[in-house]
Amino acid sequence: MSDPLQLTHLRSLVAVADCGGVHRAAAALRLSQSTVSQHIRSLERRLKEPLLEKSGRGVRLTVLGQTLLVEARRILAVHDESLRRLEVSADRVILVGSTEHAADQMLPQLLGALRHAFPGRSVRFRIDRSTQLAEAVARGTLDLAVVLAGPEPAGAEVGLLPLHWYAAPQFRVPAAGEPWPVVAFEEPCGLRRRALQAFERIGCAATITAESTSLDGVVAAVRAGLGVALLPSAGRTPAGLAALRQLPDLGSIGLHVVARRGIDPELERTACAVGREFFASRAYLCSVPAA
Repeated sequence: MSDPLQLTHLRSLVAVADCGGVHRAAAALRLSQSTVSQHIRSLERRLKEPLLEKSGRGVRLTVLGQTLLVEARRILAVHDESLRRLEVSADRVILVGSTEHAADQMLPQLLGALRHAFPGRSVRFRIDRSTQLAEAVARGTLDLAVVLAGPEPAGAEVGLLPLHWYAAPQFRVPAAGEPWPVVAFEEPCGLRRRALQAFERIGCAATITAESTSLDGVVAAVRAGLGVALLPSAGRTPAGLAALRQLPDLGSIGLHVVARRGIDPELERTACAVGREFFASRAYLCSVPAA
């Protein structure tokens, strides 16, 4: 296959033709004069013929240069129009992340609200751990995300999820002096740290007996009797588990909406409103009043 023509080189040729010379073309493109000249020489080497010739104190296109100019304008027009369509298409997709702890109950409500508020746009969800979602929002690869509060508060708090200890119904409480088996999320994880710190405060040893990157994995390990787990509750006990009352009450954890920089403010307001409405409609959860 022949070497392709480079778009940047074609843009330099068009600029030279439109501006009447290399120097002015370089200024228009915000490139150095030597860079524009190098682009033209690269095209000439590719086509094996000169594209410019001297004309008085300036330059003009050769016959081949004029032919290439027509093709360059056509190629660049198609490329730029395609890029505009793709950028518009990307702008029409709202990218939302959610922690697994809120996904099954809160997301249907959020999806409905976003579709109503932005009827011309589609919504795509990513379910992941809070740390990964917060990083994705910071990078700009997600528009917003519903996450558990981390050590450094971020975004707007929309409610509080009670924390409960869970175990399998057949779980045997360790005898005095025996370590408690703990199932936890892989690091980094704030819930894991809170669980282990709780055992330290009451003077009990604890050991991680199973870990997972997902909520399903943690629940499956607890259901299999591998240990106890500290989990946020949205009102339903996970199937096959039972709440464990022998361990200290650790209160609740905030659920936050974080949004990327530059997001449409209405998107963020809609997500926060849905979060607050979700908590306000459930008396067993802790709602946070609108700011």
